Amino acid sequence: MSKMQPDLESYFRGFVPPRDPLLLKLEQEAQAETIPIIGPVVGELLALLVRATAAVRILELGTATGYSAIHLARGSQPQGRVVSLEWDEAMASRARANFAQAGLSGQIEVRVGDALKLMAALDGPFDFIFLDIDKEAYLPALPHCRRLLRVGGLLFADNTGFAGAAAFNREIFASPDWQTVHLLSFLPQHSPERDGLSLAVRVK
Repeated sequence: MSKMQPDLESYFRGFVPPRDPLLLKLEQEAQAETIPIIGPVVGELLALLVRATAAVRILELGTATGYSAIHLARGSQPQGRVVSLEWDEAMASRARANFAQAGLSGQIEVRVGDALKLMAALDGPFDFIFLDIDKEAYLPALPHCRRLLRVGGLLFADNTGFAGAAAFNREIFASPDWQTVHLLSFLPQHSPERDGLSLAVRVK
């Protein structure tokens, strides 16, 4: 039987995806300003999942400066469209400027307000939903996610290792409406680097 690498975390840091200057700038800003971002590994995972599922209509909950939305939009090019919900107008403004710099303004729409209220006013179906808001809001957001996501669509929840996400984790794991996997992960340059991810397909 083959042996494991002696230092797995150092080993996997060698596979952090390359980034363009804009993404590197956003990572530097996040570190300087303590803005939680998904980092390059989860960003690449989002882009791969969007591409693999051929998602066209994408909903993001939690824009911040636009780091994750850029990955979502790039993964769904050329036909994909991202609707991103953000509570903070100043963050939304920064994100829009970053989308313009990335050449993605026509592909990403940012809506400002309380995510749960904005979701209640949205019409589906969406092919892919990325959940990354306050963790205590995950469980109240779940019925909206089910309504807005098409059957067969993918819900990706970040930061499920946080205590605030515990009720969400239990609910979606037990629900017959979802086929779910919870992953404990090492995620280089994610905030934090050791965290949980939840992937769920709406089955009914």
